[in-house]
Amino acid sequence: MQESAYFDKYNPIGGVWDEMYGLDSNVREHYRKVIEYISKESADDLNKKEELAKRLFMSQGITFTVYNSGEGIEKIFPFDIIPRIITASEWTFVEKGIKQRLTALNLFLKDIYHNQFIVKDGIVPIDIIYSCPHFLREMYELKVPYDIYVHISGIDLIRDEDGTFYVLEDNLRTPSGVSYMLENREITKRLFPDLLPQCGVRSVTEYPTILYKNLMALSPRQISNPTVVLLSPGIYNSAYFEHTTLARLMGVELVEGRDLVVNNHKVFMKTTTGLQQVDVIYRRVDDEYLDPLVFNPESMLGVAGIMGAYRKGNVAIVNAVGTGVADDKAVYVYVPDMIRYYLNEEPILKNVPTHQLGNADEREHVFKNLNKMVVKKTNGSGGYGMLMGHAASEQEIEDYKKEILKDPRNFIAQPTISLSAAPCYMQGALKPRRIDLRPYALYGPDGIEIVPGGLTRVALKEGSLVVNSSQGGGSKDTWVLA
Repeated sequence: MQESAYFDKYNPIGGVWDEMYGLDSNVREHYRKVIEYISKESADDLNKKEELAKRLFMSQGITFTVYNSGEGIEKIFPFDIIPRIITASEWTFVEKGIKQRLTALNLFLKDIYHNQFIVKDGIVPIDIIYSCPHFLREMYELKVPYDIYVHISGIDLIRDEDGTFYVLEDNLRTPSGVSYMLENREITKRLFPDLLPQCGVRSVTEYPTILYKNLMALSPRQISNPTVVLLSPGIYNSAYFEHTTLARLMGVELVEGRDLVVNNHKVFMKTTTGLQQVDVIYRRVDDEYLDPLVFNPESMLGVAGIMGAYRKGNVAIVNAVGTGVADDKAVYVYVPDMIRYYLNEEPILKNVPTHQLGNADEREHVFKNLNKMVVKKTNGSGGYGMLMGHAASEQEIEDYKKEILKDPRNFIAQPTISLSAAPCYMQGALKPRRIDLRPYALYGPDGIEIVPGGLTRVALKEGSLVVNSSQGGGSKDTWVLA
């Protein structure tokens, strides 16, 4: 196979799993067709494709908001034109692992809000549950349709230097990013129309259809055409582009709290022809803002009385209220034990080794090795408030220690995992950049379905391990081969 200038100059990072190059410095088989195709393109052609991708993102308003120093700045989501490719066998493994994990997490949520057997049997400590801000007593003994709590999840996966997949975290509250997965594919179709069918890439476009089917199935009223709405916090939310995209693709109304009203324990949408009863709410509003009568009384984003309607079974809410207790990073440590406890199986996907800083011995070990650790808040998101030990100064480490000691339960530490790298097209050359993967799983009455792909996030800064868009990361299209 003819190698091109792009690939001759590509230098894999030492000691890091490279998605394109094997250990023998040969191109992995599943990347060959893409390389052959790109090798025939001049730098000028690829630059034009990159420019076209930027213009398409801009013209379609594919942006996210960065909240920095108090000002919300909308930015185009950086997109790399070289796809990340996953083989059919790798995907089968990932899919099995995610289904197993979600089944156990869902059983855990049902148990923790009902009998609490896992606590009584000493598998998960009670104080870890009760100290979690997302454990909601309002959900205790509340029956949810089909016993499904986590209808939509995004499980973040990374690969270590030997290619092993690890779960970095479970996103079970209001996971975001799926619109970028869908848009990345649409843009790739424009850039490389012949390449997708040639490589036998599986489709991701069924996601909105599967989601809509699952939402319809949750309707408490047995009617042929239930009313489904997507509840958004509004245009100032960083994921508002996603809310509008999903509502449009599913053909459901996009509403805000002020568009809904509760009457006689039922939820209604205000329309030009009067009130219309709502059966299912796909909410992108966090628990604490959902009902000002029950949670935060200052909230203008939710609907007064919605928890009463939910408790009576007159409306289904997706994801179920209170699911955040299962994606608390202090609870993450116990997921392998949950899989053994509820399913009597060994975990297929491994956890990253994790230290809970609420435990004095583990805290002492972490403090001695902070320069080799990543420390995160147990309920943080978006990469905010993290300490990357290998990149922090002595002073930053000392300041962070003081922060931890104020509330140790609020922090976990993990060894710095060497994320795998993939080729990215940058200034006319291919360069390795670190990546992760967030596949999206949909749990409905018929079981768990995962569209073959997901959002591959890229740390665009050289040497960086932080892939979050809020911290300067970008994304690429994810190809799962048939």
